[in-house]
Amino acid sequence: MKKSKEENCINSAYIHVPFCLKKCAYCSFLSFEKKMVPKKYLYVLNMEINKKYNGEKLKTLYFGGGTPSILSISQVATILKNFNFEKDAEITFEVNPKTVDLAYLTELRMLGVNRLSIGVQSFNDEILSKIKRMHNSACALDTIKMAHKAGFDNISIDLMYGLPAQTMKIWAETLNVANNLPVQHISLYGLKIDSGSKFYNNMPKNLPTLDEQADMYELAIEKLTKFKQYEISNFAISEDFQGKHNLNYWNLGKYYAFGLGASGFSELGRYQNQQSLDVYCKLDFESEYEEFESPEEEKEVRLNEAVMLAFRLVSGVDKALINAKFNIDFDRKYAKPLKKYLETGHIKETKKGYAFTTKGFLLSNNILSEFI
Repeated sequence: MKKSKEENCINSAYIHVPFCLKKCAYCSFLSFEKKMVPKKYLYVLNMEINKKYNGEKLKTLYFGGGTPSILSISQVATILKNFNFEKDAEITFEVNPKTVDLAYLTELRMLGVNRLSIGVQSFNDEILSKIKRMHNSACALDTIKMAHKAGFDNISIDLMYGLPAQTMKIWAETLNVANNLPVQHISLYGLKIDSGSKFYNNMPKNLPTLDEQADMYELAIEKLTKFKQYEISNFAISEDFQGKHNLNYWNLGKYYAFGLGASGFSELGRYQNQQSLDVYCKLDFESEYEEFESPEEEKEVRLNEAVMLAFRLVSGVDKALINAKFNIDFDRKYAKPLKKYLETGHIKETKKGYAFTTKGFLLSNNILSEFI
């Protein structure tokens, strides 16, 4: 599949900080419990960036983890110096409420970080304790206040549903608190218990059923009236505060990935970095790329990705774009599932193509399997 000059351009980057003070019970990400980020890791990370980054002006940069907020301010500054940025670049930094104070957030803002993603998960202390979060609800609220005082006006919070002992009443109370906070963005996550998490080998009791999780999701859409849903799990007060970094993912954009186990997407395809910390810290930061038997196979994979990611967005599939990029007739290729789910009300027609209804989002994985 021939790639245009525009497709080869990379203007987003992700940085993985695989360390946290304490792993949450649901977390299956590649991370390690540490009080601070080892100097060796930072040295290798900077070496990797210097080797792989080609100096493009970035539109987005995202620090994820783990817990990036256990980085010292000087460490953050050193990392940021590696990059060139567009004037209005979005620089997002994930924060654990227990790891920051006003001074830290103020200095972070002065470095140019302009968007925070705060891992709140719940405003119920009993729930937070059950999932092994280190903070309580008061700490989360204080962190949001401090972020404002530090000069942040683009704040996102993460909330989770389907958690142990989480009832509809408890979830509604969290949503009510969130809806009245001075934040600009909310990301929702349903609990998934994956291999590698503490819950996986010690299954929690009193988990909501799948039907109850679906009800929780619908309740969130109903209660978050200050926000407008723009993606299956994401809500913003206006288009200006939609997460630009993640939108690049969902629009099949290219992006750098730096750090242990980080996954990226370049003109050579999707790749994943070295996953052994010991090996990575020996300056082995070679990436493993996906392989295809033919250009036709790669084209089909990219088409499947484009369709799945577009359907995650409330705006849905722009079939003219898909048709032009992949040389297909969307209506003809997907006639059977389109007919089926238009009739059941899981999919609706839009001015540009098709999109999921709320009902469709609830069964998105099952529906999308019929498009592949």
